[in-house]
Amino acid sequence: MAVSASDLVQDIGGLITLPDVFLRINRLIEDANSSIADIAAAVSQDPSFTVRLLRVANSALYSFPSSIDTVSRAVSIIGTSQLRNLALSMSVAKSFAGLPNELVSMDNFWRHSLLCALVARHLAKEMRRCDPDALFTAGLLHDIGELVIFNRLPQQSAEVLQRVLDSQDELPVHEAEREVLGFDHSTVGGELARQWNLPTLLQECIAHHHDIGAAQKHPRETALIHLANIIALMAEVDTLDPADVPPIDPHAWEVTGLDEAVVEPAMRAAQAEVVEIEKLFTDQK
Repeated sequence: MAVSASDLVQDIGGLITLPDVFLRINRLIEDANSSIADIAAAVSQDPSFTVRLLRVANSALYSFPSSIDTVSRAVSIIGTSQLRNLALSMSVAKSFAGLPNELVSMDNFWRHSLLCALVARHLAKEMRRCDPDALFTAGLLHDIGELVIFNRLPQQSAEVLQRVLDSQDELPVHEAEREVLGFDHSTVGGELARQWNLPTLLQECIAHHHDIGAAQKHPRETALIHLANIIALMAEVDTLDPADVPPIDPHAWEVTGLDEAVVEPAMRAAQAEVVEIEKLFTDQK
């Protein structure tokens, strides 16, 4: 029997859930009557999350001039919307890290996701019209649908990967998924983002990063994640040759207002930052 993308995420709660600390933070940020002290108190209820938050706040990701040693200071300096994005990024990375998967290396998966996140953050700063922290989160989560497919449909996933390996013209994974499954990981990721009630910006970036023309509310940010994904692939194999990676949709340059000159600086910056940031998001010491 054929399965749909929405079928895959219907009972995802039994497989993966967002931690209580993120849900508490999200609820408080949505409440106009809550204060920074309330949000800091919610964060502090989870000691391991508190440690991770302070590590990130003191990392090269933010490069603050002085040390941040309390949660309330971290919240006030980072800001509530950035805190929510950061909490979501950390929560998903931690939750999905324990997902059993024999088809791909989870280290490689998170390395690509973090490279995409770092490139997206760099490009957002270059554009000056996008929120770098929101785009970091979108980059980190852009391929979460892959993990759901790997876990739920292991046989079909193996067929997808074999089809990619056997292709003469280096068939992209998302196209192989469409051939085998009838949908791809971006569709599954978008369904999951909707089920989790994530902001529409994240929903669109995740759902349409391989089909940027379909983004209706946030076309600029979605196009930026499309660019970041390709540049992250270039960073992984350390190439500046566009022929070594899937093609960039020319529409992405038009929508973002960026050009090819951003590729090398963004790639090099992400390569330089990824080792430290990887330790923060994957609990490495």
